[in-house]
Amino acid sequence: MLHRFVSKTPFSLENGRVLPELEISYHTYGKLNNQGDNVVWVCHALTANADAVAWWPGVVGEQGAIDPERYFIVCANILGSCYGSSGPLSINPETGSPYYAGFPIITIRDQVNAHRLLREELGIQSIALCMGGSMGGYQVLEWALLEPSVIKRIFLIATSATESAWGIAIHESQRLAIEADASWQEPDPAAGSRGLKAARAIGMLTYRNYSLMVQQQQDPDPEKVDGFKAASYIRYQGEKLVSRFNAQAYWILTKSMDSHHIGRGRNMDAVHVLNGMAQPALVMGITSDLLCPPEEQRKLAQSLPQARYVEIDSPYGHDGFLVEAEKVSAALRDWLGK
Repeated sequence: MLHRFVSKTPFSLENGRVLPELEISYHTYGKLNNQGDNVVWVCHALTANADAVAWWPGVVGEQGAIDPERYFIVCANILGSCYGSSGPLSINPETGSPYYAGFPIITIRDQVNAHRLLREELGIQSIALCMGGSMGGYQVLEWALLEPSVIKRIFLIATSATESAWGIAIHESQRLAIEADASWQEPDPAAGSRGLKAARAIGMLTYRNYSLMVQQQQDPDPEKVDGFKAASYIRYQGEKLVSRFNAQAYWILTKSMDSHHIGRGRNMDAVHVLNGMAQPALVMGITSDLLCPPEEQRKLAQSLPQARYVEIDSPYGHDGFLVEAEKVSAALRDWLGK
């Protein structure tokens, strides 16, 4: 069920900026038990929303490892997004108009602090499992560090403890594409749409890989000189994202990923921070992932004191964490059962 939480208390960001109020759009599934110990909080990735059952079917929902018949499941749209939580399309109460490109830069830690406010609003004292893939995993790690007594177990897939130079370079390329669209800072929901289409095209090349693209999009006709399947596919993916997402939100959220580093402000490197995390953890890698390769997941698992590592053999690249729901659920069920 979709819900809306509005906090009228000013919300301070890491960079010193303050949002006059905070709005969070979130979904819940199932019921909180009498002991309050059956909460699973799902953290979503870059362009997803709060409806985890819709974007992670087979993992979250009646057919998945995270079944609402057993768990009270919460998924909140992240700060800076465009699906109901405070972001570029939200009304700035100080001006009465949407923020648009004036929405401040945020961090993963800011997003987690928004989650914490919602947790308190819902009266949740303990989270049995906090889970997420890709950017969602960034939030899980940060939250487990900020509230170690609340977060009991964590599940991480296709993610990392710090944003890599590879990831930052990809994001900057995507932002350059958005910025090349002269409309991107205009006060309009459609601002930067052409740039966002190009940014998504760049992203698709990192979400998939050479082998899968050749297998699925190679043209069999050697006489063709234009109108190739691969080109149409990339255009289609760009248009599909433009129809449901906002370029200014995309720009801001990629900035938040760039600053992800669990050692920031903790006076130690990421490995030592991970060494100090006591929560049992399930860490999963995808063999063909180009964006967050398996080596990143292995580093996580080796550094977390109570981690199990599972590697999923999949041709779907980074998107494998979404596509391979059956394999993800099987490993998750086995770990949760033990």
